[in-house]
Amino acid sequence: MRRFLLPILCLCLISTAVSAQDFEFGTVDNNALSMQKYDKDTSAHAVVLNEYGKARIAVTNNDDVHLLFDHHITIKFFDDKEFERHGTFEIPIFSGDGQTYETLTEIKAITFYKDDNGNVQQAELDNKKIYRVVEDKHNTTIKFAMPALRKGCVIDIKYQIESPYYWNHFHTWLFQDDIPKVYSKFEAFIPGFWTYNATLRGYLKLSENKADAEQGCFSYHGASAGCSHLMFAMRDVPAFAEEEHMVSAKDYLSGVYFQLVEFQNLNTGAKEKYSTDWRDIDRQLKEDYQVSGQMKRKDIFKERVSAALAGKTDSLEKAKTVYALVQKSFKWNNSYSYWSQDGIKKAIEAHTGAAGDINLSLIAALAAAGVPAQAVLLSTRDHGSINKLYPTITDFNYVIARVSIGGNVYLLDATDAMLPFGMLPLRCLNDKGRVFSLDKPSYWIDMNTPQREKTTYTFDLTMQEDGKMKGTIIRYSTGYSAYLKRAEIKKFNSIDEYLEKIEESSHSFKIVKSSVANVDSVDAAIAETFDVEFKAVDKMINGRIGFNPFVLDQVTTNPFKLAQRMFPVDLGMPSEERYIVTVHLPAQYIIETPPQTTSFGLPNKGGNFLTDFQSEGSVFTFSYITRINNPVYSPEEYPYLKELYNKIILAEKADLVFKKKS
Repeated sequence: MRRFLLPILCLCLISTAVSAQDFEFGTVDNNALSMQKYDKDTSAHAVVLNEYGKARIAVTNNDDVHLLFDHHITIKFFDDKEFERHGTFEIPIFSGDGQTYETLTEIKAITFYKDDNGNVQQAELDNKKIYRVVEDKHNTTIKFAMPALRKGCVIDIKYQIESPYYWNHFHTWLFQDDIPKVYSKFEAFIPGFWTYNATLRGYLKLSENKADAEQGCFSYHGASAGCSHLMFAMRDVPAFAEEEHMVSAKDYLSGVYFQLVEFQNLNTGAKEKYSTDWRDIDRQLKEDYQVSGQMKRKDIFKERVSAALAGKTDSLEKAKTVYALVQKSFKWNNSYSYWSQDGIKKAIEAHTGAAGDINLSLIAALAAAGVPAQAVLLSTRDHGSINKLYPTITDFNYVIARVSIGGNVYLLDATDAMLPFGMLPLRCLNDKGRVFSLDKPSYWIDMNTPQREKTTYTFDLTMQEDGKMKGTIIRYSTGYSAYLKRAEIKKFNSIDEYLEKIEESSHSFKIVKSSVANVDSVDAAIAETFDVEFKAVDKMINGRIGFNPFVLDQVTTNPFKLAQRMFPVDLGMPSEERYIVTVHLPAQYIIETPPQTTSFGLPNKGGNFLTDFQSEGSVFTFSYITRINNPVYSPEEYPYLKELYNKIILAEKADLVFKKKS
């Protein structure tokens, strides 16, 4: 991803900026209404014809300094497939303290369309159909749907948001969306009392980028300053298509992001630094009772931990015992946080809490057991990446524990009772985490862990005279695969109900008998055993039988279909899938055409696909394995990954042939 600082904010106020220019609201071009498709993307169901945004710090009528953000957009619909996504609007409104909210004002919206006689009609949005939905004490959403949507219509929407949170919420502007845009333009007016860093993210280049100055644009109680006037624009912006196996889309959407560096206090005139370095973040966390204050609460756990650790002296055994104790003490409420909002004591009493409550409790409990632990602050995969150049605490949204025992490091998340010691949920496997301790400087660690998804199938099959196969299939799920399998099984009321579902959904096999072992032993592999029978042979030609040894889960569609990949393939962790198929033939049959031994690999030992064939008498064993060794592959590696699966699909089409002995 391209992410760089735009060198445009340190301006000398020596020129006069051109006035901000929005396009006219409430008019429609007949060419736009008659437009049948967008020539630069004929597959698009809708296109943004024009978009304008303006953000400025200004003094309001109430003598408050606020950020004013104007947004104006027109969208053309070619059919009805984008009505739900782009014909309805959800505008988020923020409150930092749960009392002082941003306000949405001046909403204007019109739908233009041609009636059955070809005459241009328009339908204005009824303000009574604008709804306010409170999500939580910090977030509210303003919702409305455009009227009279129909094939070929054009909508025109304009609104303003007034925000008191200009210091850390200067408006981000995204040029890309999931439909293409003909033109998108954003202007920012920033008084000289504030200095922001502007960062361009994404792969697209700006079509226009200007920086000017405007004299005397801001005045507050006798203090006055000029403004930096910044303009960014893109033409012919392609639709952003989310690709499989990618983390948060906001890491890749092309846009401009702002971060406050310093400001001049309007009351005292003193300059104050706002952006922080990691020493500032460390100090902030050490002074934060909701973080470091909770990590110190080992007194809460002394009695519980002492009872659980009776007779245990090994540090690793102690850590595992404490980990299991905390897992069983909480039910996670599915909320992400790196802090404890009401304190871990209340969360313990309620037996539920957010990630911060549970994992800060784990750190405190480990301390009570004499096992030093640190916090690791991270950003989950759906939250996006961390800006390492300009640190800010809001980039983090999750916390886990880190312990070092006997030279080995273990990363722990106690939010899920099915997670084994030292294994993390996929949501945590995102780039890097920041290790924070109470007495040392923080530092980065990679969130790539040794864990992997691993599944092994063993088949022991006997071919009958009538061409049927009978035998046993055992599926061993280990590592993260075992965790996923346990989660799948636990969704059912019982193991029997799970097995019944497997039997009902198995179309290729008739399952005669089945069982599952080690479901409740989180450190052990799950073993699923199925006694099966199935028809392996459809027909016999000249005494010959064709049999495909890729008995189960053939790859029929390449998961990597793109001609060119723009973004990394982020799988989270390596994986391995192995099949060992042993077949006992009737005495009168021999193998005429054995399968070819195959070996395909990715560059730099990134993964491979291997097959092997061994036979002795009337018994043969065919095995194959697919290894994906890297958690992340770059766009440059994508063609090799795609080709590997093309070769796997081709290899899995090959039959081996039996024939009767002469």
